[in-house]
Amino acid sequence: MFTGSITALATPFDAADEIDFSALESLVAHQLDNGTSALVVAGTTGESAALRAGEFDRLLQAVTGQVAGQIPVIAGTGSASTDRTLEQTRRAASLRADAVLVVTPYYVRPPQTGLIAHFRAVADVSELPVILYNVPSRTSVDMLPETVAELAGHDRIVAVKEAVGSMERVDALREQCTADFVVLSGDDPTCFEAMRHGARGVISVASNVAPGLISELAAAAQGGDWAVAEECDARLRPLYDGLAVETNPIPVKWALQEMGLCDARLRLPLIALSQEHRSAMREALASLNLLRT
Repeated sequence: MFTGSITALATPFDAADEIDFSALESLVAHQLDNGTSALVVAGTTGESAALRAGEFDRLLQAVTGQVAGQIPVIAGTGSASTDRTLEQTRRAASLRADAVLVVTPYYVRPPQTGLIAHFRAVADVSELPVILYNVPSRTSVDMLPETVAELAGHDRIVAVKEAVGSMERVDALREQCTADFVVLSGDDPTCFEAMRHGARGVISVASNVAPGLISELAAAAQGGDWAVAEECDARLRPLYDGLAVETNPIPVKWALQEMGLCDARLRLPLIALSQEHRSAMREALASLNLLRT
């Protein structure tokens, strides 16, 4: 269920600063039409921290309703608070999600033993499979491979999204976890190498923009066709660079606007992509024939 190209879906907003459900439908259709394996809804790329009361529910209901079982829908339920994470995880099950993606608690910087206690508490209450999410550049806490290996013994903890772009990290996870535990890249620029080192796919920001090419890369990697996978990776390099010029999801929202899929609006404190980066982003989109015609 949790392999291949998985898109960390952006959340579109309209001029009234409400969720744009018409644009959301277009974004989801774009993913379904281009071979995406699963969707993450209300994750950090989806501006989960900025969602208002009730919006998590409405967002998840809209996506699960449209997807209608064609691919898995994974709800982002992690937060800095264990209690809030438990509550969101329970809600995800009631809203027909297929799994939950749980980021390490940000800002509070728990020790490794605290991470173990946190994720076990989540898994104990969850009716759904749990995917761990480690992104120390955003959270200021690094969940180490030995911690992941200990958590992987829980029946409901099935995978990790690892955003440390180091092949030594991927190797350590593969060595220390059981063969059926899924390691997913959480770092687009290194996802090809991560798959060569045993990751079984990617939870991707870039696949909002180029879902077909990311899907082709992941499928080729899964099939052991490394020449095709490497060719896809090379074509994606300008896009990876463009999406890294400012904080995610600022660049990806702007790219989606240039493609005509949704508005580039974000919720404060995030603001629109700086003018200085826009021409390079347009060139990256043009190189992949993704600009609105």
